[in-house]
Amino acid sequence: MIQFLIAPDFPPQYFAGWHLLNTRLQRQINTAIHLQTPASAQEELALIASGTVDIIYANPFDAAQLVRNMGYLPLVRPVNKPDEMVIATAANQPLQTLEDIKPDMRVLHTENRDVKLIGLRLLEAVDLNEDNLQWLEVDAFQAVARHLIDGDAEVGFFLASAYQGLSSLTLNQLRTLMESKITDISHVLLLHPRHSAQQEKLRSAFLEMGNDAAGQMVLEDLGLPEGFETLTQEDAEFMIDLMETLLD
Repeated sequence: MIQFLIAPDFPPQYFAGWHLLNTRLQRQINTAIHLQTPASAQEELALIASGTVDIIYANPFDAAQLVRNMGYLPLVRPVNKPDEMVIATAANQPLQTLEDIKPDMRVLHTENRDVKLIGLRLLEAVDLNEDNLQWLEVDAFQAVARHLIDGDAEVGFFLASAYQGLSSLTLNQLRTLMESKITDISHVLLLHPRHSAQQEKLRSAFLEMGNDAAGQMVLEDLGLPEGFETLTQEDAEFMIDLMETLLD
């Protein structure tokens, strides 16, 4: 049985969509697939370390390690779904721009390392860094929003798709200070090298997911209406190089 892991940073409304995609994928390749949806980054990393993950929908930070250090092979990536991030504050806070964020202010974030990495690069423009801010880690982007609204911190970091997936009631109580525009970084689907013989078969299955009305509905339930596109080794290496530039 193939083990298919989904990174734990997707908005909760897409949970059912991943199960529908998995069911459809099993039919397309005529192989049993078990969907793994870890609740935290620590659980995800433990599953990866166990060596049992065959297919993974990974954030770009983890993808860099999986490709470079573990030999995972590229399959596909979502079309026009870059991993942008949002820096936000509560609507009742006086902050209007990044320039209003001052040293020692509290920043809420999750375990999502690429979101924090991109956020730190945006804050460099206003002379802020990891050392002159207070960092408060919470379990999920919904918790970032809740704590901002409750006044537990001045600033919050969000994956843009998670921020946009918040309820209108919640969004009305938040203010966007900045959204990144990198475009070349995204979640990707990768394959363990022990299944290299199935790389093209699996890639084709994802690429053909939206070829009929039922498949298109599955993609829309995942917030991926344009489906997937081929991720080449060159594409993956370019994204990883970009991630490493952000780390420098």
